[in-house]
Order: sequence, then structure tokens, then C-alpha cells
Amino acid sequence: MGFFDKLFEKKENQIPKIPIVKDFQSNMDQIKEILKDGDDIIYREFMVGQEQELKFALIYAEGLADKNLLNEHILQNLMVLCRMAPMEVHNLRDKIYETIKNGSVAVTDLKEIDDVQVAIDMILAGESILILNHWDKALVIATKGWPMRGVNAPDTEKVVRGPADGFNETLRVNTALVRRRIRDPKFKIKQTQVGRRSKTDIAILYIEDIVNKDILKMVKERIDAIDIDAIMESGYIEELIEDSWRSPFPQIQHTQRPDTVAAALYEGRVAVIVDNTPFVLIMPATIVTLIQSAEDYYERTFIASAVRFLRFGALVMSLILPSLYIAITSYHPGMLPTDLALYVAGSRANVPFPAFIEAFIMEAALELLREAGIRLPGPIGSTIGIVGGLVLGQAAVEAGIVSPLMVIIVALTAIAGYSSPSYSLAISYRLLRFIMMAFAAMFGLYGVIWVTLGILIHLCNLKSFGVPYLSPFVATETAMKDFKDVFIRAPLRYMKKRPQYLRPGDSQRLAYETKEILTEEGEGDGKQK
Repeated sequence: MGFFDKLFEKKENQIPKIPIVKDFQSNMDQIKEILKDGDDIIYREFMVGQEQELKFALIYAEGLADKNLLNEHILQNLMVLCRMAPMEVHNLRDKIYETIKNGSVAVTDLKEIDDVQVAIDMILAGESILILNHWDKALVIATKGWPMRGVNAPDTEKVVRGPADGFNETLRVNTALVRRRIRDPKFKIKQTQVGRRSKTDIAILYIEDIVNKDILKMVKERIDAIDIDAIMESGYIEELIEDSWRSPFPQIQHTQRPDTVAAALYEGRVAVIVDNTPFVLIMPATIVTLIQSAEDYYERTFIASAVRFLRFGALVMSLILPSLYIAITSYHPGMLPTDLALYVAGSRANVPFPAFIEAFIMEAALELLREAGIRLPGPIGSTIGIVGGLVLGQAAVEAGIVSPLMVIIVALTAIAGYSSPSYSLAISYRLLRFIMMAFAAMFGLYGVIWVTLGILIHLCNLKSFGVPYLSPFVATETAMKDFKDVFIRAPLRYMKKRPQYLRPGDSQRLAYETKEILTEEGEGDGKQK
């Protein structure tokens, strides 16, 4: 019964109470009036008792409640087994409620309620309500059983090595996937609801003795302050609780991978799971955590570090490569070697547009192809992306609209952008790329430098739940300790501490004795010393 306690406590504080009375028909009339014209609401009235003297009603929403559970473990028990009980039990009206609650309904979660509004909310959430005559309470029976998608591999965060299970749209399934990886009594799941009309279930996840209490308090306060009619996806929560909604950079990480969420909780972060979406929010987020991938920790340190270096370089390349082309060809051709400068000039001899228009046309065409590929069905979308890019690029070069070098630049930029593990971060860089291209067209390399400095100044001022966005680069007192997991991924035996810029409650991750034993076993002839 603990599953419902916090939920009912919040409902009773926010919703005007309509008490359940002992008059059976009055209770039914109130519920039917509130839920009128709801053809999916089922009212199953029946009589119970050897003399058929007790009138009951089971109310549920068709499609949200499990019919097999209702038929086999609730209705059958009430309508058949109760009649087989000794006569004296049914003669004691004040005992029948306890008899049903404790002995007749074979389900895991039950809760007494005395409020019609709470009963309505439970029906719409997939639970069933049992109304009895001559009693001023009702029973909430846990019968959620709507159709749901299975646990499949995440589409947006593919890895070569690592777990292949991903979140789906059901909150309780998602919490179970994380609980499976954190078998710690200190791991807490706090459930609440957001949305005046949607009443969307959300769960706040953290490990009690590791999480920074200030960050946890900030997350809870911001979620409690949300007053909106509906939450359709976790993006609503993300936009409403992030530090700076004007920033193009995501300040909250979202993921479809349970192992990523579990790893973040072990570091001292907080996760928020929202019902009806497979994307889980992790906070606080930094630019480093958005560039990291789950696979970095499953491969050997040298491979992971090399890939991470490549990822950082690709991120910079996706931002400035077209701008550098525009600035150098338009203002600073003398920076190129003579042979290359002559080739660039020759290739652009028949192009009627300046470099900025040329780059803008190709980048806009690439964005259109990307958007079309996403909206079309899978096999067709990938075909459109590949064939469209090849045909468009070749046709544009032959028509003299763009130069061959511009096609290469745009292709490299697109490939570099796809290397980012975070889709939100990649979108941010795609938008900033156009701003940098405009400044490069107006001021040359000075414009590129000014936009780069502006981005760095903005990032230095940006925070995610009180944590600097550029941590650990700007956290001078802890930077050296945390740099073991930034540009490189140090061997696990040397990552004894959790990220210090998060200021976790328990900072120790690997015991010193374990590190020493592993170091000794790895030396010399391989024998333990």
C-alpha cells in the first residue's frame, strides 16, 4: 500500500474534497456526473452475500485496467468466494469491509479513500474503484494494465558494446530497469504528479548518501513549482526547470539508456522519469557529460580515450569549418599555400554567388535532407538522405552553383556533427554554425573569433542546477582530480573519486585497498605479492 501514500497526500492537499457517503446511489451519481459522456468508463454493479444483501460497484476505464486481473482475482472472488464464506461473517456489516480488504481481493496494492475526486483520478490513471453500500469509504485496487511497447534497444544512442535494453513509455517499467542496476537500499524513487489536467506521473531518482542535497532540493522545488495544464513529454519538464531557457545549449541531459541513468546516479546526479516517454532527464549536466558516451566505460581505456579525443575534435569542426572556408576564401586567401589558393580560386571561377551564399545554400539543403530523412519511414528515409545528398551535391557542382570544395566542407561538417552522442548538443551547434557563418561573411576571421569568444563567455556564465556548465574546466579546486575523465578516460583503477565538482555526499568510488591489489597483480610476473 506504500505505492499510493505520497500520491494521495498530494491530491488531498490540492483538490477540493468531495466526501464519499454511506448512500451507495449518491456516490454513484456523483461519479457518473463527473465522468458523463465517458463511454470507456465501465460501471459493474453486482450483489454480494449469501442473501444478496450487499450491493457493490466496480468502476474502471476500459483499456487502462487489466481485464484478466479484474475477472479472475477481483470479480470472481467477490461474487463467488464471498458467498462461500460463513454466514456469520455476512451478518456483521461492520466487518464485511475488512473481510474484503484483507481476504477476498487477491491483488498486491490496496488503498482506502474517502474522496470522490481522488477516486476519479485513480480511475483515469488505470486503477479500479470498489464502492460498497452502507460504507463511507471506497477501495482503490491496483489494476493498471494498458498496452505498452516492449523493452527494445535505444534508437538514438546506439553502442557496439554495452547493454541493449532501453526505456519505454511506461513509468514503472523504466524505474524497474534502473532498480535492477542499483540494488542499494539508499536508492530512492519519489513519485509525484505534474499537470492540472494530465496529472502525469513523474519519478525523481537519487541515491540518498551520494547525491548533493542542495541539487536534490533544487530539483524538487522547481518541479513542485510547475503549474501547467498538461505534461506531454519530458521536454516540457526540461524547459520549465532548466536554469536558462534562453541558452541554445541543453542544461539537462536526456537519455534512453538505463545504464547511463544508473551511472549518473552513482556519480551523485539526479534523474527524473516522466510517464509516457522513453526519455529520462539527468541533472545537472555539463558540456563534458553531454560529449561522453556509455561505451567509453565499456571499452579499454586507450580505445575510449582515442575515440573521445576524436569526438571533441569533431565537435569543434562541426561548428567552425564552414565559417573558416567563408572567412579564408573571402578575406584571407593569402593564408593558403599558393597552389591551394589557385585551385580554390579556379574552382570558384564559375560560381555566381559569394562564399557565404554558397555555404548557406548547401547547409540549408543538408538540413532539409536531414529533416526529410527523419520524417519519412526508416528504409525510405536513409535512402533519401544518401541518394539526395549525392545527387544534389553532384548536380549543384555541375550546374556551377557551388564549388566542389564547398561540397567537401559541408559533407565533413555533417559527418562531424553526427559524431556527437547528444542530439540536443548537436542541434545547438548546428544553429550556432549559421550565426558564425554570417559573422565570417561580414568580418572574416575576426568574426569567427568574436563569435567563438561570445560562446565561451556564455558557457562560462551558464550553470546547470548550480553547477558550472564548463566543469571541471572552471572548477579550479577540483579540476585536476576530475580531468581523469574529460579528454581521456583514465583506467578505472585510478578513478577512485566521484566527480568532485558535484560535491557528492560519499566521494569514494573505488577502495584504496582494491586499487593497490589490482596494481600489484598487474605488475611483474603476474603473481600476487
